[in-house]
Amino acid sequence: MLLQRFYHAGLAQASYLVGCQASGEAAVIDPNRNIDQYLDAAQRAGLRIVAVTETHIHADYVSGARELAQRAGARLFLSAMGPAEWQYAFAAADGATLLRDGDIITIGNVRIQAVHTPGHTPEHLSFLVTDGAAADEPMGVCSGDFVFVGDVGRPDLLERAAGIANTMEAGARQLFGSLQRFRTLPDYVQIWPGHGAGSACGKALGAVPQSTVGYEKRHGWAFAIGEEQAFVTAVLAGQPDPPPYFAQMKRINRDGPPLRPAGALVPLAISDLHPGRPDAPIIVDVRSSDAFAAGHVPGAINLPLENDFLTWAGWLLPYDRPLALIGSSDAARRARDELTLIGLDNVTGYWDAATILDQWQLAGHSVATLARRRAVELESAILHEDALVVDVRTATEFAEGHTPGAINIPLGQLVARRGELPEDRLVIITCQSGTRSPIAASVLEARGWTNLVEMRDGFEGWKLAGGPVAR
Repeated sequence: MLLQRFYHAGLAQASYLVGCQASGEAAVIDPNRNIDQYLDAAQRAGLRIVAVTETHIHADYVSGARELAQRAGARLFLSAMGPAEWQYAFAAADGATLLRDGDIITIGNVRIQAVHTPGHTPEHLSFLVTDGAAADEPMGVCSGDFVFVGDVGRPDLLERAAGIANTMEAGARQLFGSLQRFRTLPDYVQIWPGHGAGSACGKALGAVPQSTVGYEKRHGWAFAIGEEQAFVTAVLAGQPDPPPYFAQMKRINRDGPPLRPAGALVPLAISDLHPGRPDAPIIVDVRSSDAFAAGHVPGAINLPLENDFLTWAGWLLPYDRPLALIGSSDAARRARDELTLIGLDNVTGYWDAATILDQWQLAGHSVATLARRRAVELESAILHEDALVVDVRTATEFAEGHTPGAINIPLGQLVARRGELPEDRLVIITCQSGTRSPIAASVLEARGWTNLVEMRDGFEGWKLAGGPVAR
């Protein structure tokens, strides 16, 4: 048997290729939209993908299962569990095979058994994988968003992200029941989860790529709670705010993911640049925060092409407006490819960062800059003047310590809550270490705020400078 894990750091998402070398066949579990990686890996291993499946209707990325099955000429397997409103609407049209608890996908000598594990979502399946050439017992389980390393899937997303009322407590009780069934698996069974640290699909995911049933039963917090109501209370407490794009992903993945946009990214001309015009694309500058602060097109939003690029794109970019990028040709192409993973498909093109600012100025326009200052330089304005500090960290981070007089508006909520900010005072934007605050400052600047300063070393810099801490 062959098992290959694919991991996308920006989504903190794992998918798996399971193959039988004897038959030359393979299955893919939980593919994202970058389907070439699975086709290429199968070809290198001398395998043909004959089955594609997924553990559940995903909320954090557009599924690639439908497109991969079409490209590979493979059979698509989808969950038939859960209520009617969360069944796959496209299953019949695509000729998908519907899986119920106990059903088996056979790949040569490999058996992949569906196990209904509701809780994170009602239709959720896990897949027990048995290498029939070597044993008649399972080697591991692809647990999707059911059990992670050190954590379990959150049961509140249908209510908090998709707006389905009165589902999160019921989901938590289902999850407790699924865990009791999970406890009966042999301790040696490996756990191959669908997400790692950084995912919003849980609250305390570990960074280790896999675990075992025995280890999680011994050390996982969820397995230490034996009473249902205590588990319900614990699993619902402290879950991070779900990004608003999760609701969009649920709908897309339930109703039928479209084909990923193909073709080269189009270079745009200076005549295509109309910042601020209502019908113009939203300008997303993917350069570093330092480069953006030194000079940028007015009205652009700065989303540096780093590991958290998709997180903040999902929080801050709308699905009903076209987007256009500023960056190098390579960076713009990579950014477009990343955006399609969460369904932001309407990218009209890009301007090359090496030339667009000069062209903009030659056309008679001004280049905007963003003031960035270290915490020690801002101490007087914060403590003795009328500056307002806006801390864009999470509420939990803020509660653990912040600059005196600061208000807390998490970055993901900044667009919706920008009306809380005064326009007649200096606004100082801060976060923990200076990665979120430049994004936040660009968001406010794009919406008309001019009296802004970004604290480039964040609350960590404030503490190192000896500034007082409020709690």
